[in-house]
Amino acid sequence: MSAIITEKFRRHQATQFYESFSETAATSYYLMIGKSTPFTAGTSGGTDVSPATPADDVTTEYYAWDHAIGLKNISSTDVNYCIPRRDWANSTTYDMYEHNISSSNLTTSGASTLYQSTFFFRTSDNRVYKVLDNNGGSAYSGAEPTSTSTSPFELGGYTLKYMYTISASNNTKFLTTDFMPVATDTTVSAAATDGAIESLIVTAGSGYDAGTYYAAVYGDGSSQGTSSGAIVSIVVGAGGTITSFGLVSGTDTIVYAAGSGYTYGTVNLGDSYIFSDVALTASDSLGSGSGGEVAVVVGPKNGHGYDAVDELGGHYVIMRATLTGAENDDILAGNDFRTISVVTDPTTYGTTTVASDETYRQVYALKLTSVTGTFTPDEKISQATTAAIGKVVEWDSALSILYYQQERFADYGTNSTTGAFVAFSGAYVVTGASSSAVGTPDSSADSAVTLAGGNSITFTNGYATPELQPDSGNIIYQENRKPISRASDQTEDIKIIVEF
Repeated sequence: MSAIITEKFRRHQATQFYESFSETAATSYYLMIGKSTPFTAGTSGGTDVSPATPADDVTTEYYAWDHAIGLKNISSTDVNYCIPRRDWANSTTYDMYEHNISSSNLTTSGASTLYQSTFFFRTSDNRVYKVLDNNGGSAYSGAEPTSTSTSPFELGGYTLKYMYTISASNNTKFLTTDFMPVATDTTVSAAATDGAIESLIVTAGSGYDAGTYYAAVYGDGSSQGTSSGAIVSIVVGAGGTITSFGLVSGTDTIVYAAGSGYTYGTVNLGDSYIFSDVALTASDSLGSGSGGEVAVVVGPKNGHGYDAVDELGGHYVIMRATLTGAENDDILAGNDFRTISVVTDPTTYGTTTVASDETYRQVYALKLTSVTGTFTPDEKISQATTAAIGKVVEWDSALSILYYQQERFADYGTNSTTGAFVAFSGAYVVTGASSSAVGTPDSSADSAVTLAGGNSITFTNGYATPELQPDSGNIIYQENRKPISRASDQTEDIKIIVEF
């Protein structure tokens, strides 16, 4: 049995994902960053120079929460369809749109499917064009196109169709080195005609009588095979060959009337089907030539330009989130991070309520008193009385707040001998292993403390839990990266492309 997953299936899946951000019962999506400590072979696997690929298993998802630093909501305005980025350059050979590309009908570049081919491009002013004809597989030779006409036009030896312009906002948010946002231009869409014939593929043949001829397009279009349906104008040059497809009447073989409703069509060059007039009343003949063919190219459903996302293969969805400084004091900026995850429908700490705020802090915090010394990022901290162990994420010396995590590895968050996890608790001294700093959780700290950015954190007996319930929701994307340093005056612009 032979089977394929079609482009329509990919587009359907991409659409379902895209719509899940904004539908009535929308899914809540959050970008989560984590892992302030280095990757090591004996713990997480890999190294900071060469991070390991995350495993798609239960343990990896749990571990992502162990080292989580903070989360930021990905809203419906932070998601868009996208397609591979192809920038216009003169003297470049592009593929052209065809309705029947396959392993037995490869494109100029050798692609076996339309959406693997290079049949569209983006110009320097962010206009996107579809190639309807590439001049027999020749390189583009001419000026950069700028037209926004809803009709096909010729430039650089190519026949082009303007599709849409990337807006300034989408350019900033969603343009990457490899992908570009795609959207439908409503003016172009309104001008599209379902089943119109807008391009031809001509085989020149030889030995035909010079002249201009007309022929109806047969098939399943409206008024097919008559002067009220699609009509082609065939030009035979002085050398007896059929001229190539173009848009110049009397010089090129052109689509004289595009018609509508065609899902397939043919042009018969036999004497009974050739005429000297557009009304198709005066019979004529191409003569005794042979080898020529005029093949119609059937457009996409609803016509070229009706739905740019569908037509250009928008089975990719891009998500974007920016992290500016400490983000409402929730996403600490005093350390680096190494992992990026996308979490759906996490819940607030100790509840089943799905998160809805813009940002959340996911590290534990201690309000210390009687502090001596300065805790340093990534150092081991311990509480001798309870045997609790953790790692410093950040030390706020101005407010005496120690942010920390307890990963599942020995001397990171568990006992090196027994492997037991013990939470920090009580008014017992906490000591930094490398800094020798010490401090005692303030058992009288039972109120909100205003942080540097104006947000607040509420302690109970000097302790504050993360704001989201660890291991809640579902992690649908995970990525390990080399360390990314953060700073209070810095913005990270993170883009994730999902291919369906």
